[in-house]
This record gives sequence, C-alpha cells and structure tokens, in this order.
Amino acid sequence: MRENFFDHINIDLNNTHVPDGSNPDAAAACSEYDKIVAAAGYPDLQLLGIGNNGHIGFNEPDDHFSKGTHCVDLTESTIQANSRLFDSIDDVPRQAYTMGTQTIMYARMILVVANGEAKAQAVHDMCYGPVTPACPASILQLHTNCVVVADEAALSLCE
Repeated sequence: MRENFFDHINIDLNNTHVPDGSNPDAAAACSEYDKIVAAAGYPDLQLLGIGNNGHIGFNEPDDHFSKGTHCVDLTESTIQANSRLFDSIDDVPRQAYTMGTQTIMYARMILVVANGEAKAQAVHDMCYGPVTPACPASILQLHTNCVVVADEAALSLCE
C-alpha cells in the first residue's frame, strides 16, 4: 500500500493502517488491526475496488458477511486476477488478511472504483442485486454514503 498508493498522495503515514501481513499469527495480526482501527475511530474514507466475483477488500463470496479482520482463502478467480502483479502465478498469495465487511460498513464514506467489462456483472449485482454474502459488495447498498466511480464498461449492465 505504501509503495503503490500512500507514497503518491498527500497523506500523513501515521493516519494510514493496513493489517500486518508479515505476521504469521493470523489471529494476533487481525485482532491487533481491529484494535488499531477501533482506536482510530474507524475510517473517514474507505477506498475499495471490487473483484470480478463481487468481493470487496478480500472478502470473498461466502454464506455469511464477515465481521472483523480475518484471514481468508482467496478464490481462484482472485488469484488469477492478481497474477498480473507477480512474475509467476506461483508467487501470488493464496491467503490474505482483510478488514471484515462489518468494519468496512463503519466507514463514514465508502468510495468504490471499478473499471472494465470484467467487472460489469459484479457492479450490477453490487448496486441492483439482492443483499447477499454471495456478492459481498451488495452490502454497500445499505451504507448511507457510498459512491461508485466506474467507467462505461463496468457500468454496461446497469440500468
């Protein structure tokens, strides 16, 4: 996050928080992150992308909405989508620590960014489908201050 985002914007790094992905103790890393986020008063702005399968953060489709930060097994579609960032598919992580959907919903404002035709079904389901953990982004329909910024291709299935 620092190399690809924080170093390119005007932000005090003391006001940025990401889970400690180098900590092999998932429970401890996730619990510590939840404490940091709660102590900070939760995000003013939660910036999210959306996966082809409707995931937000790395909250993959499931039978329930997650609460706090947790370790998730990434789906094959997420692994494939992230492979462009690595030299080899074998280098792509198979798990991630991610903020839970409940914690995401505590943000004062949520900004979702989507581009490309591959995101069209996920964007449609996020905005117009039923609220279901099968499409984690659909919970954003219940947020009072969520903005979606998308190109025409990503919006191509929206009314």
